[in-house]
Amino acid sequence: MTEFRSLHDFVTAARARLDRGVWDYLAGGAETETTIRRNRMGLDGLAFRPRVLNDVSEVDAATEFLGHSLRIPVLLAPLGSVQLFEPEGAAAVARAASDFGTMMILSSIGEHAFEEIARIGSGPKIYQLYLYGDQGWMDDLIGRTIEAGYAAFCLTADTQVYSRRERDISKAWVPRSALQTPVGSFLHQSRMSWATVEHIKRTFPIPLVVKGINRADDARRAVDAGVDVIYVSNHGGRQLDHGRATIGALPEVVQAVGGRVPVVVDGGFMRGTDIIKGLCLGATAVGIGRLEGLAMAAGGEAAVLRMLELLEIEIRTNMALMGVRSIAELEPSLLEAASPLPNPGVLSAFPLLDQGY
Repeated sequence: MTEFRSLHDFVTAARARLDRGVWDYLAGGAETETTIRRNRMGLDGLAFRPRVLNDVSEVDAATEFLGHSLRIPVLLAPLGSVQLFEPEGAAAVARAASDFGTMMILSSIGEHAFEEIARIGSGPKIYQLYLYGDQGWMDDLIGRTIEAGYAAFCLTADTQVYSRRERDISKAWVPRSALQTPVGSFLHQSRMSWATVEHIKRTFPIPLVVKGINRADDARRAVDAGVDVIYVSNHGGRQLDHGRATIGALPEVVQAVGGRVPVVVDGGFMRGTDIIKGLCLGATAVGIGRLEGLAMAAGGEAAVLRMLELLEIEIRTNMALMGVRSIAELEPSLLEAASPLPNPGVLSAFPLLDQGY
């Protein structure tokens, strides 16, 4: 899609196409939106220390995750209400991920049956579930997840209750998915515990991802319980306000895990350089959510595919400029602390927006 020449273009197109309620749902966060700003501040507060005089005529940005080859170390994060941004919703995301060569994580908040999405394309997929029922209800869905051929099953642990998102509250705007959610459904989600994790690992053979871990002790306990992937996340600043940046939490989690399982991180990652920073600090892959939503709103499946292509260009270009030829060569000494840029925000990774471009 030639009209998308840089990642800036997705933001411009998405803003023009979405009404105010949907735009604020995509761009906003909880209460003061401090966590959103800290995510950006944390990424901006890291500077590169490039190496020179390395042969970078061939740069390989591919990686392996859960036994699957990924063209770039980027996962399409689970987006609830993705159909708000484009009517085809998760089906379009599944096709784009498959065509490009990466993995999507399907949110259980959607309008397509997850068995239907599993059959789209040939790419691997993870199914993410919110607990809207009891243990029997959950067990049935995990069994169906395995039968459908998903590569892993994901529990989100940072959504015990639904946060206060004041952009939505101020307009009395409610996402369509919330209207379809059973009354009292967060009761089961709020009761989720380490016993839930232990039950899943004891009962089912599918790899388990726990999303929403931010501390070394929780990461260590999860690995000891048999969790197969640790996912560092603060829900993009949409749940707990005044949380810390996930890029700041990542090093202690990686150290606690000690290489025993892969670590994924998301939270404000918008550019190829952001992704490289996460990989330098030990992440196996980086999840992108808002950027995925912006691309969906800008042009659906084709725009998501183009967004991934542009991310790949940014990753490969900046790896070469850092003197790095493969993902395996990315490590912490390539980074140092720096003064973050002023006025961090959800879209401050796109400075040309403020200059009329």
